[in-house]
Amino acid sequence: MKINTYIYTFGCQMNVRDSEVIAGLLVNNGYQITINPDEADVILFNTCSVRQHAEDKVWSELGRFKKKDKQNRPIIGLVGCMAQNYKEKVFTRAPYVDFIVGPNDLRKIPQIIDNLINQRSPLTQLKIWQTNGTWRPEEIYHSGFYQDKEHAYVIISEGCSNYCSYCIVPYVRGPLRNRNYKDILREIEEAIDKGIRKFTLLGQNVNAYEFDGINFNKLIRLVNEIKGLEEFGFITSHPKDATEEFFKAISDCQKLKQYLHLPVQSGSDRILKLMNRGYTRGFYLSLVDRYRKIVKRGSLSTDIIVGFPSETEEDFLDTYNLVKDVQFNNAFIFKYSVRPNTEAEKLPDNVDKKEKERRHRLILELQKNISKGLNEN
Repeated sequence: MKINTYIYTFGCQMNVRDSEVIAGLLVNNGYQITINPDEADVILFNTCSVRQHAEDKVWSELGRFKKKDKQNRPIIGLVGCMAQNYKEKVFTRAPYVDFIVGPNDLRKIPQIIDNLINQRSPLTQLKIWQTNGTWRPEEIYHSGFYQDKEHAYVIISEGCSNYCSYCIVPYVRGPLRNRNYKDILREIEEAIDKGIRKFTLLGQNVNAYEFDGINFNKLIRLVNEIKGLEEFGFITSHPKDATEEFFKAISDCQKLKQYLHLPVQSGSDRILKLMNRGYTRGFYLSLVDRYRKIVKRGSLSTDIIVGFPSETEEDFLDTYNLVKDVQFNNAFIFKYSVRPNTEAEKLPDNVDKKEKERRHRLILELQKNISKGLNEN
């Protein structure tokens, strides 16, 4: 009888792809993926630590298993960024969790579950954690498991080396590591053989990609030439690595969506410096101008954080006015939350909660009106 496994996925598209990788590893090791958590023998929580709200959702979901006795409870695994962030402390807060696995140890999950199933009894209290990995073997990306039969995510790089002061990603996913472009192209071709025609290239900072003389501009041109591929896109780009050559590559690739997600985070030079973003307001505005001149019909979206430590009303208005001036097609707006181990954790979180909410609401309303106006034109 096959063991049923259910995977809860929290967070970004990178986690969606990681869950597919996990599912593929399990299926290839004789496990069965179920869409019904109530019939699962094993439940995995693939987690996100980018914001406090994401972590709170996981703790809340885990709490549902607190009162179940060990014999009737499925094996529970916490994987991904929260596992790497909290390590064995997870067992203190949630003792009913059986194992934790960091983002760079996903390949170990089938063996860990095997060990737990073989050794589990009412008398055992076996706990397993694997959070020391520093790399991912290439073969985990070639299991052939895709949740969507028309679209696939393809990870081109892992980790990040930007160390933005508010961001936990480098601490839980490690420094930037670029996959071999030949393996990326092979993964896309394998998915096309399964009938998939649309793709999204993933990385924390895709336009920092470089492997063996192939940078991101060259990579997207190579992807654009793959036979059978109908459409593709990518996320996420960093302004400090954006160039005219990058925009020209976007414009030239006929199969590439004419869309750019370019997170600005703040419109204040002072706050951008505290965030360690590596660019100024003026530089960002010049990028937007060049992008729109080169990618004629290109849409533009962004990320914004309000209430960063020491953000004044003047700083906020700089961000508000930047949004008004740029006229983004879409924006994802977040209230700052402290992330452990980051540089920003050392700064006093001194913007009042109500003030964060006010600033969040004002930019949200502004962007809503902008998006509505652009859609009507």
